[in-house]
Amino acid sequence: MAQAQMPASEEKGHVIGDKSLTATVDALPESDRKESLSSEEPDYDFTSDEFKNIPELARTVVSFEDDPSTPVLTFRAILLASIFCILGSVVSQLSYFRTTNAPFPVFFVILASDPLGRFMARLLPNYKVPLGRFSFSLNPGPWSIKEHAIVGIAANAGSQGQWATFLPTNAALYYGITMNPALALFFGWGASLLGFSFAAMVRKILIDDPEFIFPLSLQQVTLYRSMDAQNTSQKERARQQMKGFWILLFGTFVWQFLPEYLFPFVASLAPLCWFASRSHTVNFIGAGRGGMGLLNITLNWSNITSTVVTYPYHVQVIVFVTFVLTCWVLIPIAYFGNLWGSPTYPIMSNQVFQKNGSAYPFNDLIYLDSKGVQHVNETRYGEVGLAYSGAQYTWQMFMWVASYMSSYVWCGFFLGPKIYKIWKARKQAGAYHQDRLSRLIQKYPGLTKWEWAILTIIPITMLLGIIASKQVYMPVWTYFVALGFGASAMLPMAFVYALSGFSIKVGFFNELIYGYMIDARGSSRHPLGQLAYRIISGNVWYDARIVLEDQKIGHYLHLPPRQVIGIQIIASVLSLPVNYGVMRWVLATKFEYVSGQKKDPLGQWTGQEFQSYNTAGIQYALIGPRKLFASPFFRPILYGFLAGVVAPLLIWLLHRRFPRARFDLWNTTIFFASAATFYGNLSTGPFMTFLVGTFTNFYLYRYRRVFWNKWAYISGAALDTGFNANLLFIFIFLGTTGAKMVHWWGNNAESIERCFAL
Repeated sequence: MAQAQMPASEEKGHVIGDKSLTATVDALPESDRKESLSSEEPDYDFTSDEFKNIPELARTVVSFEDDPSTPVLTFRAILLASIFCILGSVVSQLSYFRTTNAPFPVFFVILASDPLGRFMARLLPNYKVPLGRFSFSLNPGPWSIKEHAIVGIAANAGSQGQWATFLPTNAALYYGITMNPALALFFGWGASLLGFSFAAMVRKILIDDPEFIFPLSLQQVTLYRSMDAQNTSQKERARQQMKGFWILLFGTFVWQFLPEYLFPFVASLAPLCWFASRSHTVNFIGAGRGGMGLLNITLNWSNITSTVVTYPYHVQVIVFVTFVLTCWVLIPIAYFGNLWGSPTYPIMSNQVFQKNGSAYPFNDLIYLDSKGVQHVNETRYGEVGLAYSGAQYTWQMFMWVASYMSSYVWCGFFLGPKIYKIWKARKQAGAYHQDRLSRLIQKYPGLTKWEWAILTIIPITMLLGIIASKQVYMPVWTYFVALGFGASAMLPMAFVYALSGFSIKVGFFNELIYGYMIDARGSSRHPLGQLAYRIISGNVWYDARIVLEDQKIGHYLHLPPRQVIGIQIIASVLSLPVNYGVMRWVLATKFEYVSGQKKDPLGQWTGQEFQSYNTAGIQYALIGPRKLFASPFFRPILYGFLAGVVAPLLIWLLHRRFPRARFDLWNTTIFFASAATFYGNLSTGPFMTFLVGTFTNFYLYRYRRVFWNKWAYISGAALDTGFNANLLFIFIFLGTTGAKMVHWWGNNAESIERCFAL
């Protein structure tokens, strides 16, 4: 994982399994080498200084030649980008309310935009629109791979604007507040633009350094280059890849009607329930919905996703080990041993409860003083007491704290030497990164320091104005603390993502800090204020992650950095109103499901992420950490700080002592973050994901490398695209009409898994 500490001979490979697979393309047989080479250009000497630091996985995908005259940000590219931004915003916002979802189908955009772009290149006239210095041609020539990539980058950036919906969604679901749409939108725009500022702080390290491969970026680059008609010497290979892509896409699209609508039984196959359908114990062990999910198999791609090819295998092992620890060890111990509040507080719930297990009346505890500041009704609090949570959610708090602390310590030990080298070379422009990819991109100007400064000042000022209006219940002085914590978390979080593709959630550390701050100052204690703080101090990282991922695509395809950043900003601004509109539609049509008033028969429209945010707001803001951790029930969570510091230190010491044992692959940040995953009532998926991932990223990658290089990323993209296309179809043609599937054997009204005793 942390190749900065590896011997030079081990730095280049895509690390998978118990050893570093660092064989270069040159080590393959002649016939395989021709098949694996990414480039149709001259045979390069990959042992030279220009290439030796570029990992083999990147070398099999990217091109090392560039034509600076290729058009990028054209009229047709901007038009297509706008269309797909709107479409992507709809799909991504819908997915957020669901229990499971596959990543936004940027691969669908890549697939659909290419023929549309070529069609526009044939159809549009070669007319120059006279706008002075802003003049542009409607048709600057043949459709280019760079235009194609700009459309995909815009669609990807435009699908990440959910922060405009967080505050109004929780306000409506749990507090009966209809938030001003303008307030929600400007808060979302400010948070989104702030992500660009945070990403800029680590760009020189993560984007310019070839060691940080960004697996998800490589997956998209594979598809772009496969569809590039100018890859003449690779034309047959690309034709085969695209044929396979279409077959898998269509097959997945058709298949997904079964688990998603017609035959949901196949979405969670629980064999243990079939042999003992009336045994509650066996049903709980085997059920994937509301149980442990032991040996549970899913045939729904939304429960698997292309992480089976984008995550290195050692990451998949860590994720599965933590799933086993969480669902197959800790949950049965708590459930059958009546530990950690079970059965008083349901293990599979992320809601809050009174000590006797009844629903927590959090709205009764809030009152306004004469200045409009929210406070806790201490008399009422004395009657209802602490806000308790189930065992799974409680140990999730511990793991999130440990993961957050581990990210800093791990980054310090394993990335520290590289940061020091970059700092020493800071005054020598371009002196640190001299690999082939960096030298190609250095021909294009980037944003100046003044432009970055303006891009930073605008969102900071925008958010400050909103918070100062007191309509988001967050004290102004805490805003500046939020900015500091948000900025400091960028490098350790992005470090893990850039190497593994594993996106670490920020967790509850920031809520803890916020709770102590408002405790000390007697500030507003409304849970929505805590949510606003969480978005600024932590969740902005998710926007910055996408910014970096897309900028790495631009780096791989030699796109001018200014144009990449420009289209990302346009996409973010354009998509937010669409996200907001879809959110209002979901609340209007599925309010009873996502608010928890009714149970969704398919277990999908649960809005459990919003419930989790509200629970954190109640515990850390409304109640406060002082009261919370004074209780022996919650006090062990504080040991997460110690675990997060000690665990990476031990791994680092072991790695230093036994470097060949590859202890560095056991990334403690990923371990704690995976263990903190709240599976809720859905534990189907991880077992099947591990089986598929073992086949793809262990067997095929290790023993059928040429086949993996050719088909892995393409297949993952096709499967994700097929699922998301199906989801969009169901939403448009079935969801909006209210059409429901009749109950039958494969869609049992009592239990679609046929775990009737559960």
